[in-house]
Amino acid sequence: MSTHPKVFRNARLVLADEVIDGSLSLDGNGLIEAIGSPTEADGHDCDGDYLLPGLIELHTDHLETHYAPRPKVRWNAISAVQAHDAQIACAGITTVFDALRVGMDEDADLRYPDMRILADAIETGQKEHRLRADHFIHLRCEVSAPDVLEAFEVFRDDDSIRLISLMDHTPGQRQFVSLDSYKIYYQGKKGFSDAEMDEFIRRRKERASGLAPENRKQLSAIAQKRGITIASHDDATRDHVDEAIDLHTRIAEFPTTAEAAKASHEAGMAVLMGAPNVVRGGSHSGNVSAKELAEAGYLDVLSSDYVPVSLIQAAFQLADEVEAISLPKAVAMVTSTPAKAIGLKDRGVLQPGLRADLIQVKLVGDVPIVRGVWRQGRRVA
Repeated sequence: MSTHPKVFRNARLVLADEVIDGSLSLDGNGLIEAIGSPTEADGHDCDGDYLLPGLIELHTDHLETHYAPRPKVRWNAISAVQAHDAQIACAGITTVFDALRVGMDEDADLRYPDMRILADAIETGQKEHRLRADHFIHLRCEVSAPDVLEAFEVFRDDDSIRLISLMDHTPGQRQFVSLDSYKIYYQGKKGFSDAEMDEFIRRRKERASGLAPENRKQLSAIAQKRGITIASHDDATRDHVDEAIDLHTRIAEFPTTAEAAKASHEAGMAVLMGAPNVVRGGSHSGNVSAKELAEAGYLDVLSSDYVPVSLIQAAFQLADEVEAISLPKAVAMVTSTPAKAIGLKDRGVLQPGLRADLIQVKLVGDVPIVRGVWRQGRRVA
């Protein structure tokens, strides 16, 4: 990781509401000092590329694949975090909320002690200056799981926890409204017969009805007490959104219908959708299209979810394909708006006094290339 240049010149600066040709200078503390007109001063030549704020990622469960690359295989956790971090940073993400699961299937390969190991590795990586991006932790809480509160306890005093999502993957609702798609997924994964699948679904529904409502309330109360931001997940109906409002939710993650997205947005929640949904042209599970929500004005934040590089690509794609969305507005969905939603006031915009988290991006055809990444003025990729 190198020392920072004093000046970035010959850049197309993506500001909050416009794109200008100019230069950007830093102070000695990793902050933006000034934004100015083109200059020939010594410094980093951006070659006419875009200069953007570093991207902010609120929901990626990509870390697990580095820690458990094969069933029953556990990689060294520090090494796994470093590999994940390198991929994140090279995708232009300078602030990341790593999603760790709380509440598991009974036969899940990873358990919550594994999640604690990963959390410890993230925190060690930060303390030992091993990591390129700035990392926080996002707990994905499966409210229908019997062990969700027990699992949450191992994170209760962890200051790195800044976001929790309240998730419920019970069949017949939210992401799995269609039992056909649920059956295809689980029968392929577990090898159930039709009768075994029907019994599995019955048990899951019964379990959720007894556990999910109270778990949601308890987790929400804990989060509010600790100042942790709450996100809902896979809301599909107005009733789901009303419940989220009652639980003091600030972010609506991956609403599955336009109805839920509209209601969430109008209630003041930041509506978050997957960048892969934008890049692919639709949801892989048949739910509402992120581009459709963008065109309707109900999309606020993008998340790379399971493909880190999708975040920068989706921003440029939305700016190109949706008439009402300019490049600054699209970039805001991956920088300033997620920063605001999570309460990070020191980053997300090219503005004097804010952190010099910067990325240099060249657009070749319709696929952007991240050519340089700086965090607090120091080059990290």
